[in-house]
Amino acid sequence: MSPRTPEETFRRLLELLSAKDMDAVADLWAENGTAEFPFAEGASPRRLTGREAVRDYLAGYPDLMDVRAIPTLTVRHTDQPDTVVVEFTARGRTVATDEPYQLDYITVLTTHQGLITRYRDYWNPLAAASAAGTLPELLDSLRSRTTRCPAC
Repeated sequence: MSPRTPEETFRRLLELLSAKDMDAVADLWAENGTAEFPFAEGASPRRLTGREAVRDYLAGYPDLMDVRAIPTLTVRHTDQPDTVVVEFTARGRTVATDEPYQLDYITVLTTHQGLITRYRDYWNPLAAASAAGTLPELLDSLRSRTTRCPAC
């Protein structure tokens, strides 16, 4: 049997995310694969290196967000057969507040032999913080950073 395509790997990731099986999600990563979050702010990491770092990062995710549906999903193939660009929406509830949320993502996924070697996830940190109930803390963090370095 041939390895999963990048699209198949991403679809499997969403299935496992919906099943709240974070260990299995992390197992989709290559041993030294990376996860990058270029728009991350506050306490959120911008880069994780290695499957175990991804596993540690995802461990508490089901305690924060309850993903209940992926109502939109568009996969765009690139001229590189190991890379796809995925646009999707996640809907669910924030565990701490039981409030509904909806977040839109653009993910660039690169795989090798069915495992993720590079995962670049572009999401709105303000929308994520609002969904998680941590928007005031994020805004305070951004204000203090701007105060320390007005030109930054």
